[in-house]
Amino acid sequence: MAGKISSRDIEEVKSRVNIADVVGSYVALKPASAGSLKGLCPFHQEKSPSFNVRPLQGFYHCFGCGAGGDVYKFLQEMESLSFYEAVENLAGKVGYTLTYEAGAKGPDQGQKARIYEANAAAAKYFQDQLMTDPAIPGRDFLKSRGFDKAAAEMFGVGFAPKGWNNLTDHLKAVGFTEEELITASLSSKGERGLYDKFRGRLIWPIRDTSNQVIGFGARKLFDDDQGPKYLNTSETPVYHKSAVLYGIDLAKKEISKSQKVVVVEGYTDVMACHLAGITTAVATCGTAFGDDHIRILNRMLSANVDNPAEVIFTFDPDEAGQKAAMRAFADADKFHANSFIAVGPDGLDPSDLRVQKGDEAVSLMIENKKPIYEFAIKQKMKNFNLDSVEGRVGAARASASVIATIRDSALRSVYIRELANWVNLDLSEVSALVDRAIKEKVVSAVAPLRQDSVPEAPAENTFQAPDLNDPAVRFERQLLEVLIQQPAMVSAEDLKQLSSGDFLAGAHGAIAQAIYSALEHRTDNNWLPKIAEVLEPTLHSALRSLAATELPARNDQELERYVSGVVNAGFIALLTRQKLSMQAVLRQLDPSESAKIEQLQRELISIEERRRKLQGG
Repeated sequence: MAGKISSRDIEEVKSRVNIADVVGSYVALKPASAGSLKGLCPFHQEKSPSFNVRPLQGFYHCFGCGAGGDVYKFLQEMESLSFYEAVENLAGKVGYTLTYEAGAKGPDQGQKARIYEANAAAAKYFQDQLMTDPAIPGRDFLKSRGFDKAAAEMFGVGFAPKGWNNLTDHLKAVGFTEEELITASLSSKGERGLYDKFRGRLIWPIRDTSNQVIGFGARKLFDDDQGPKYLNTSETPVYHKSAVLYGIDLAKKEISKSQKVVVVEGYTDVMACHLAGITTAVATCGTAFGDDHIRILNRMLSANVDNPAEVIFTFDPDEAGQKAAMRAFADADKFHANSFIAVGPDGLDPSDLRVQKGDEAVSLMIENKKPIYEFAIKQKMKNFNLDSVEGRVGAARASASVIATIRDSALRSVYIRELANWVNLDLSEVSALVDRAIKEKVVSAVAPLRQDSVPEAPAENTFQAPDLNDPAVRFERQLLEVLIQQPAMVSAEDLKQLSSGDFLAGAHGAIAQAIYSALEHRTDNNWLPKIAEVLEPTLHSALRSLAATELPARNDQELERYVSGVVNAGFIALLTRQKLSMQAVLRQLDPSESAKIEQLQRELISIEERRRKLQGG
């Protein structure tokens, strides 16, 4: 491509995309007020939803952290894309062909797009190779795991030939450069030139939440392969292993719908679960489950106290699996969900369990999940001999450190009672051990803090935050909410007068001035963007907040009454300020200026008559 995307195309693509559909693929959204959707913010940890999406206005705003913007900004933040890449991404989704203006490219404009294209071409090449004779070992491996041709096609499984540069030559032939192939981690460079990263292996394409291929996982098939059992794509501009979940493309809708997710350990486990009806299964790709993975899943999980979401981990019973389970326990409180552990009979993982005992056994394994706190406590207890007093006390002491991490006091009390029963000790003794563990936890957390630490200086802002404890300032906010959200319900002249009036809060005054500047767009889709254009960037978050706040109206009639009432009160406040201002001027005039005094008095009478009429008396 050459040049930048035309501004006409940028607006056209945005008009064809429903921001609720894009955001909804990452965040579980529910209807809020008229024309508004709510969910848990994907940009910060929260328990109750403060993230607001306005489809008709085409923007999102979080009242918790202030994040907000249009559909392009959202995609940029979620997928780490440049602006142009976000436009290209959405254009591809709606099938719109972009045109490019002459001029220089942006610094990395199109780089990610080319990597996505190369990965897609590589995925197709690998899939085609799976049905060739050299791929028989790969097909045999799939059959041994209970996966037929349909299963391989469903997950896009492919085969990388053993040759030195088969894929590299194929991709170069269809137009990709050596630099692009190296950047995409599809090829590596040696003394003899470029060679394929994946050779003689079974290949799984790894997709992101928008269904684009971002990388690959490859399993060793041949004894002469000196590499690791599993080999993954290296870090690239689109593949970051700490934030990748295999199967998320297939599972995301069901996770949001069912509010359940099953975390397994490998590609074949994900396949086995999905084929057995557990369609919320995902797996990490060559790395431990961490904070980035939690953030991805939390975007899809709602913090519903009455019906909490569930995260179910499956781990191998070996030592590595047990360590992974305990790491998951340590992160349990970071989820917008209750956490569980599911262990297969005889220590079988989902893939082996399906081969040996069928689909129902996999479903039963997930159903027989154990709360993660119970699992962690039992893990601590198993190291002690419960037949002796010393062993029971030791088990209680070790388990107390687990219970001390439970933030929910009611749940913590339940597990104190359970532990007392399991180790056959008095409830008060176990409770004392937990209290001691909690105190030790607090002390260890506080100890590293330095007394002379200096807090980071806050970002500079030209305007102070409006004092909403002041009734007059609070009303100013209500008035701005109405003018911004419902400009079509206010006459052009009224909108002009109200936005040109004086405001007590400096931030409110600046936003009102921006509204005045954008008046000609009050009835079109550019209303909010045009206000933002002339507004200081430090106030953009405040503008989105005003545009996203729910107005207290359940239907059109209530909305009309509310808008009318606020506009009426706005004029009363405006006229009152004008009256006070004129009275102050009159007091300063010399009695000899009779003509000017008479004119101001006539204006005062007119203002007061109108003010009283609005007040109904």
